[in-house]
Amino acid sequence: MTPAFEVLVPGIQTTVQDLPGRTGLWGVGVPPSGAWDDLSFGLANRVVGNPAGAAGLEAVLRGPKLRALTDAVVCVTGAATAATLDGVAVTPGHPTPVAAGQVLDLGPARGPGLRSYLAVRGGLTVPVALGSAATFLLGGFGGHEGRALAKGDVLHAGAAGAAEPSEVPLPELTGDWQLRVVPGPHGAPEHLSEEGIAELFAAQWRVDHRADRTGVRLAGPSPRWARSDGGDAGLHPSNIHDSAYPVGGIMISGDTPVIVGPDGPSLGGFVVAAVVIRADRWKLAQARPGDRIRLVPVSPEDADAANEDHRARLAGDDNISGPGGQQAAFAGEQPRPRRLAVRGGRRPAPLAEIPADGDRPALTVRRAGDHHALVEAGPAALDLAVRLRIHLLAGALAGDDRIVEAVEGVRSLLLAVDERRLPLPALAERVAAAWAALPDPRTVELTAREVTMPIAFDDPSVHEAMARYQSGVRPDAPWCPDNVEFIRRINGLDRRADVFDIVSSAAYLVVGLGDVYLGAPVAVPLDPRHRLVTTKYNPPRTWTPANAVGIGGVYLCVYGMEGPGGYQLVGRTVPVWRYDPDSTDPPWLLRQFDVLHFTPVTPQRLAELRADVAAGRSGLETRPVTLRLADLLDTADATEFTARRAEAFAAERDRWAAQATAAATAAVAPAQTSAIAEPIQASTVGEPVPASAIAEPATAGVA
Repeated sequence: MTPAFEVLVPGIQTTVQDLPGRTGLWGVGVPPSGAWDDLSFGLANRVVGNPAGAAGLEAVLRGPKLRALTDAVVCVTGAATAATLDGVAVTPGHPTPVAAGQVLDLGPARGPGLRSYLAVRGGLTVPVALGSAATFLLGGFGGHEGRALAKGDVLHAGAAGAAEPSEVPLPELTGDWQLRVVPGPHGAPEHLSEEGIAELFAAQWRVDHRADRTGVRLAGPSPRWARSDGGDAGLHPSNIHDSAYPVGGIMISGDTPVIVGPDGPSLGGFVVAAVVIRADRWKLAQARPGDRIRLVPVSPEDADAANEDHRARLAGDDNISGPGGQQAAFAGEQPRPRRLAVRGGRRPAPLAEIPADGDRPALTVRRAGDHHALVEAGPAALDLAVRLRIHLLAGALAGDDRIVEAVEGVRSLLLAVDERRLPLPALAERVAAAWAALPDPRTVELTAREVTMPIAFDDPSVHEAMARYQSGVRPDAPWCPDNVEFIRRINGLDRRADVFDIVSSAAYLVVGLGDVYLGAPVAVPLDPRHRLVTTKYNPPRTWTPANAVGIGGVYLCVYGMEGPGGYQLVGRTVPVWRYDPDSTDPPWLLRQFDVLHFTPVTPQRLAELRADVAAGRSGLETRPVTLRLADLLDTADATEFTARRAEAFAAERDRWAAQATAAATAAVAPAQTSAIAEPIQASTVGEPVPASAIAEPATAGVA
């Protein structure tokens, strides 16, 4: 009889996870999910004789209490140092026989460490969703019914494999973490100053209380930028034209560094200054609010060596020693890098640089961590001819199974590889050859669709999001209390209704999917006279209703699901994602290079249409079209529009500067500082962290 357990107490956010999670869907906004602390999770599986990636449990702060319905062999790891079996202490990292009727309690994570793991011999059995058993809570799929465990749930395991249980040494947890990082892909002198990059790596950061599986915010010094704004990408210097993030990427959203977690977004519009190497990402899962973090830049060679040690450890090779190896990691000592990547933490040299040639724009291939490369084409500006070339490049590389993820951005392409079969330098050669062989985009015809979507301007849920932000995040933000009025002002429009008129008149070209998860489109107006430009929230919202419509920089986004966000909101539309486990149709309803049109409806009518789409009773209104490069390059004269917009931008910037001066003068008493400047109220290392610490989404680097 295979093992089974009844959930008596679910614990906090206890979910079924596996490894490596979902792959191949990052380009449409589906994160990998999976066990965040892959080291503790994989070692627990090793102990009970499972493959390292077999499905098990992950819990935050407080683990579950389970009654065994049959005999089983289990192992607890991670922060489960208070686990008991019928009240008797359980030793982490050891195989523990459990008899039918006994009660296994993983207990509280008293610290150090935050997440507890449980492996059951045979591995937990749950339906596979989009290729994985991993739970993605925000998306509501995977794991046990797409949710955290609840009282009364029954979990089943599969048949045991041939490997016998054995104990393993576990890494020692701490409140002081060193995270090895590969600098870049963005950096000095284009984005941050040389001093700013040096400070990023010299600072001791604190883990913000807003830290969860979407990302970990870091509290510390404000970045020093090398520019005053992001141009068409947004008014803040952290803003860039939408580009994909790797898991472990340290995006800087506004002035806040955020490390992307396994449930984080794949695409957004913020600078990525460094990427945590794969061997150290497990530490992020165990870092508690208030813990100290240092970012240690290492060479790509050191990153590769550390990752190879990490793989070997999970595979059962316990004879690892040397820098970053088992002797250091399992003794609780933070591994020391052998050398810095370059002095001051500068980026490694580009993997490839191809100069412009006639109409063909320049191309740069840079490391984005240890197994990702970021390909960027042309200058840092919106150019739909460049966007088409990126799309063609992605198509030329498709089918190479050594490239495991490909995410198209506005002028970029993020590629993830199996680096043992396709090292990043070899990938760069592959990209360069494909770039040179691309056809002239003027000869290309794309089969696309025109999609008409309803939109409720001033939808009540959108105003609720604005109100929540003003009351709970930043009451003095210039876009409060009304995002639409802010858009009107910053674009020099006469009436608030002009914003709605432009959105409903525009034809929007989808230039990215997965902007804030699950097939969410990022789109740009084809007619330059419709290109409203705004800045993104700083800091971002902690809540956005599903399918809200917002504008950030020059781009429009439809939010794929409820979650955090930063675009200025104008309305709400119907779902762009519909997951049906019994259907063979992809759950993302929009495609790259769809042309979107919005038709205004009342909020009441939108509620009816939303219900119909969500239930599968109706779909999006589409018709096929053929697109050519000439169709994408609107030649309308936008001189007057852009001049008025530039004047309004300058006036808004002056207004911000005046407000900042007034605030600095008034900030005599700490109580008068704005919400963004308030100190972090973090728990002391070793003390229980309140459940509220994980209740707020952490990811700032979203649309």
